[in-house]
Amino acid sequence: MAPRKLCMIPGPIEFHESVLQSMSTPATSHVDPLFVPIYGECLEMVREVLFSKSAQPFIVSGSCTLGWDMMVNLIEQGDEVLALNTGYFGDNFSDCLETYGAKVTTIRAEVGKTPSIEAVKKELSEKKYKMVTVTHVDTSTGVLSDIKAVGQLVKSISPSTLVVVDGVCSVGSEEIRFDDWFIDIVISGSQKGLGVPPGLSVVLASQKAMQVYKERKSPVVAYYSNWKKWLPIMQAYESRKPAYFATPAVQLIYALHTSLKMIIQGGLEARFRKHREVAANFRKEVRALGLKTLAQCEECSANGMTAVWLPEGIEAPQVVSALAGKGVQIAGGILANLGTKYFRVGHMGISVVESERHHVDKVIEALGSSLKELGYKA
Repeated sequence: MAPRKLCMIPGPIEFHESVLQSMSTPATSHVDPLFVPIYGECLEMVREVLFSKSAQPFIVSGSCTLGWDMMVNLIEQGDEVLALNTGYFGDNFSDCLETYGAKVTTIRAEVGKTPSIEAVKKELSEKKYKMVTVTHVDTSTGVLSDIKAVGQLVKSISPSTLVVVDGVCSVGSEEIRFDDWFIDIVISGSQKGLGVPPGLSVVLASQKAMQVYKERKSPVVAYYSNWKKWLPIMQAYESRKPAYFATPAVQLIYALHTSLKMIIQGGLEARFRKHREVAANFRKEVRALGLKTLAQCEECSANGMTAVWLPEGIEAPQVVSALAGKGVQIAGGILANLGTKYFRVGHMGISVVESERHHVDKVIEALGSSLKELGYKA
């Protein structure tokens, strides 16, 4: 077997040994009295990590994309949606919503920027929208959107409009104050900032969003992602009672429980500050190599990942392969027609908060030597 590479892509990330160990349990029933409180505490801790007191959490077996699909519970045929697009995943989220009948209006930013608040304000003033969607960190570009400003703007102009945040690449590495910032939905999953192997979809819904769901006029055109099926399950487990609709990923939930406890015990403010510091230093090191990030400003640069333009004559597959040869796995680009022109690095979770592991240092060292070997001179 080949030596394991250090996984420094924007998710899945490196997992703590305690998280992996917590998955090594014997076969356990999903209604076992010892498992029920584990699931319930996970639901409560998701609320805590996102700074909410009353929102409804959903933790369901599936990829992060299942969270997009759960928006079928809020969308009805012909509903107007305003999408703030900063990359590939904004496109795909809109495609998902259109599948369920939404009429999507897109404000598309140029690569490396976010839609202006003025443009959002103009759209909200001219048309009534059911929801506004925003990708907090688009993994294709490393651009960080100001969801606090978006939430406050929507609240002031169109308070009935739902603010839906794709937080797949931000939960656990970026500050999200769900209640204070007037957010109605955060969609995420296990394998990025939460530091758990892939397989869990994590969604948090405000009571306003839950009321919209309950008052919908047409049936939800989905089965597995239907909140009619999942809401009683979530409520039961949080009440420390077993329930069944579909079998949960028991071992992954044990892992999530371990990771969430570690995140909370380590202090959320300290965690976000550490991610900001490490990300800023990584960008500084990138610039020292003569390279530029896709994100065009510091305030719109993600703290859990960075996307970096490559110099002329070097393409992403070459760099990805070169670093892999040094035991470091990074990712190429995924934007249409630009994928070979840049690479992406994840820096979140234990790779950041446990600096003694030197994960980010290894990336910087391997990147510098690889570029030199490929003929690049800073």
